Amino acid sequence: MAEAERITGTPETGPDSEPGTAAVPGAGGKAGGTAPRERDEPRDETLDGAGEAAGAASVPAKGRGKRRIGTLFLVAAVVYLLDLGSKALVVAKLEHHAPIEVIGSLLRLEVIRNRGAAFSIGEALTIFLTIIAAIVIVVIIRIARKLYSLPWGIALGLLLGGAFGNLTDRIFRTPGVFEGAVVDFIAPAHFAVFNLADSAIVCGGILIVILSFRGLDPDGTVHKD
Repeated sequence: MAEAERITGTPETGPDSEPGTAAVPGAGGKAGGTAPRERDEPRDETLDGAGEAAGAASVPAKGRGKRRIGTLFLVAAVVYLLDLGSKALVVAKLEHHAPIEVIGSLLRLEVIRNRGAAFSIGEALTIFLTIIAAIVIVVIIRIARKLYSLPWGIALGLLLGGAFGNLTDRIFRTPGVFEGAVVDFIAPAHFAVFNLADSAIVCGGILIVILSFRGLDPDGTVHKD
């Protein structure tokens, strides 16, 4: 049988045949030998690294988390409503009345009409202060489009609510549009009289300074020195 297979050129498939080899026909149709099985060649790690880098580059960058526009406007709305309600209450109940002592002489409630900035600064610049407040509101709204940081959302919400609160007074209170006097009523001893909007603006500004020193941007990026 083996002799017949040799003559006809049929490859041996018996137990004596070497695995992974095939008969190579020679001259005259005879088997001239066997071809060795192709071996695995070593992989080029440089090419592999380049392929992995290309694959990584094609993967979209991971998101920066949830946008915080809702937080900003929620905080701003709470601050604005508290400021608006407190001013309406003290004007109705306290204006043209004797101050109310909250903590003896250390803290009183006393209604003061302020045409200047926070803490009665710049009373001759009412129109300019109104314009500045409007600009601050526009800038905050523009920043909100790329806001991904929760602390920044709270800080900007405090600023926005406070700015809207005092801007409402500038527009709607006497003596006229853009010249209206802001209602202040919180009167600590040996300090300027202010309102809740002023407090929110100051707290928001302090928080922004802290976040900036910590290297946190509104978009959630953290800078490490």
